[in-house]
Amino acid sequence: QVPLVESGGGVVQPGESLRLSCAASERIMDQYAIGWFRLAPGKEREGVLCISPYDGTTYFTDSIKGRITISKDNAKNTVDLQMNSLKPEDTAVYYCAARGGFSGSRCSQGPNNFDLWGQGTQVTVSS
Repeated sequence: QVPLVESGGGVVQPGESLRLSCAASERIMDQYAIGWFRLAPGKEREGVLCISPYDGTTYFTDSIKGRITISKDNAKNTVDLQMNSLKPEDTAVYYCAARGGFSGSRCSQGPNNFDLWGQGTQVTVSS
């Protein structure tokens, strides 16, 4: 059983918006740090944003500040990534991942060692 399931990807034009969702169990939602990552062609995987029940929200990259936000929907058990003013360089496969443990469940620990992953969803920004 896949622990995390992403949805919401698609093809959009520059300047448009997309909302990605990561569905997780209630336990993961309540106890784990959940991060969004992206893998663009020819580049290394990049951490984007993280949300934790213990230390809130952490940006893993400054390039998306002011355009992309993360939030939890506890009613739906999802962590959502709202992406506005999309640029061609945002094109990537977007993954959500979770990390538990006393320190690991805090986003301030950084983008490494996330050990539960979804299958990814493709986002393409092109005119």
